[in-house]
Amino acid sequence: MNREVHVPFCERLRGRFPRSTHLTAIPELLELLSIRGCLVTIDAMGCQRAIAKKVIDKDADYLLSVKSNQPSLEAAFDNYFRLDMLQSDEGDTYSTQDKGHGRRETRLCLVNDDLSVLGDLAFEWPELKTMGIVASIRQEGDKPATDITLRYYISSAKLNAQALLEASRAHWSIESQLHWRLDVGMREDECRIRREQAGENIAAIRHMAFNALNGEPQQRLPFESLVRPGGFVILP
Repeated sequence: MNREVHVPFCERLRGRFPRSTHLTAIPELLELLSIRGCLVTIDAMGCQRAIAKKVIDKDADYLLSVKSNQPSLEAAFDNYFRLDMLQSDEGDTYSTQDKGHGRRETRLCLVNDDLSVLGDLAFEWPELKTMGIVASIRQEGDKPATDITLRYYISSAKLNAQALLEASRAHWSIESQLHWRLDVGMREDECRIRREQAGENIAAIRHMAFNALNGEPQQRLPFESLVRPGGFVILP
């Protein structure tokens, strides 16, 4: 894969596809994108066979997050996975660790290309080649780690543990690096502009300002310090 395309569903898609539901907007969006040769990551809402097939039909690969909206698939992961598998020398595993603000977060990934553990489900997803588990373990100071989050993934690409972990982290970084800054820093959630196309226009302006700030090589001030009441941005 030479590129990644991350598609976290957001309410902004409503403006582009006003007559679409959440599940039909994603295929419509994929139809507009040139994704050949890409690894397309989509969160659990997009974990649908039709969406997976759409990605394959566009000559790309998918990496889909699995949650309770696919109960049989989630149950198959639950039956297969044990936490001690992440500490085993068997299989393909990869881990990273981040430290900061008195907190340490360890991420461990395990992938498996023996899809027989999924039973008949392995044949229901187009071109399925990899199943993966990512465990995030958060520890505050010297306290024992008690906050453990598990995420399950399926992919049509043959991914190793490092590639799957990096792709999943890149997907979720959109939430912190883009959506959080738009919602909190630029107060997008508080915006009540709704008239005609004004909402889409102001959203485009926010993204332009966001990109301008991120592209400033000398910018060392916190992002939020450049945003004034009302969501106005002070460019350096």
